Amino acid sequence: MGLDACVGADIPVINQRVKLGRVSESDQATTAGRPGIRLLFVVNHAGFFISHRLKLALAACDAGYDVHVATPRSKHVPQLQGTGVTWHELRLSRSGMNPLAEWRSFRRLCQLYRCLRPDVVHHVTSKPVLYGTIAARITGTPAVVNAISGMGHAYAGDGLIARGLRAAVLAGYRFALRHPRMRLIVQNRDHRQLFASLRWIRAADVVVVPGSGVDLRRFVPRPTNRCGTVRIVLASRLLYTKGVADFVAAARLLHQRGLDVRCVLVGEPDPDNPASIPATVLQQWHTEGVIDYCGRQEEMPLVFADTDIVCLPTYYGEGIPKVLVEAAACGLPIVTTDWPGCREVVAHGHNGLLVPIRNPEALAAALETLARDAALRQEMGRRGRARIEGEYSLDSVIYRTLVLYRELVT
Repeated sequence: MGLDACVGADIPVINQRVKLGRVSESDQATTAGRPGIRLLFVVNHAGFFISHRLKLALAACDAGYDVHVATPRSKHVPQLQGTGVTWHELRLSRSGMNPLAEWRSFRRLCQLYRCLRPDVVHHVTSKPVLYGTIAARITGTPAVVNAISGMGHAYAGDGLIARGLRAAVLAGYRFALRHPRMRLIVQNRDHRQLFASLRWIRAADVVVVPGSGVDLRRFVPRPTNRCGTVRIVLASRLLYTKGVADFVAAARLLHQRGLDVRCVLVGEPDPDNPASIPATVLQQWHTEGVIDYCGRQEEMPLVFADTDIVCLPTYYGEGIPKVLVEAAACGLPIVTTDWPGCREVVAHGHNGLLVPIRNPEALAAALETLARDAALRQEMGRRGRARIEGEYSLDSVIYRTLVLYRELVT
């Protein structure tokens, strides 16, 4: 049965290609696999794929791979048209727990693997990793890359429920991550240590690739003559577990101390996440005047160009927070938590300041230190850019991942 017959109405396809040229000729010999090798990305959100993996997919196209991506249908899917990848609909709920619906999603995933017959499938985020690896075993998919970009909401709490959720997540991974030809990508050393210490996965199969990379040509330091009010920006999904409420509490403390600062929230709530902050609460904070709520912004380099300090007081199960890498690339000092992923990007006292989680007082003190010292901000920003130019660049991350594909298929 041909692929088109398999796909049908249940797994619709968009297939338009353009000429691309993002991988240098010197790298192609190292990164290319066999001609026509089929690579499939499975991701639970098209918007996330576009922001975090599309450039990798385009580089794989350039290196000779036949690239496909499966995501749920959303408003972001049309953006994939004309990019050089083939899109398949994946009917999968990010947070749904209905057993029948989840079973149907799993069956559709198996159907896609049988029809498409990818040489390598690259799963991103928890459900695709869990369901997709099992489906790959059942359907005989030759090679699997599992990207765990973070440990998510399960690693944001310390209570009995949170510990139970963490145990359930690890049990799910233990059951799923048993493909005979697999690599597990994590984004920081803490998570590599966690998985490498488990008996049911080979330490050699756990690889650190630090985030999704930053385009050093787009995110650049910009000369500024800013003076007066210091602008402090938190840019993130607006979740309590990202430390947004702690940021607001710290902003109140800074205003009470008479500092001339403007604290800004950039982003939007995530209704599928249980820690999402209601829009009414965001509007209340904005009306109160303690923060400026700017919503989602598409051009983050422009946001950073009008920023003095970037703040992310997260206690979410981070991989490598993309906003911290982008901010450092723009030559900005950072205040963040001493937390997995964050301490990979920020060295305390070097290119930013680390504070304990869930501690608005310590957060306010660190922000005050930088707000009062323009020279320190400038020096930390310079060091941050230098720190990012090595392993965190987009080119470096893409190269490492393409080499990983080649190792699995040759």
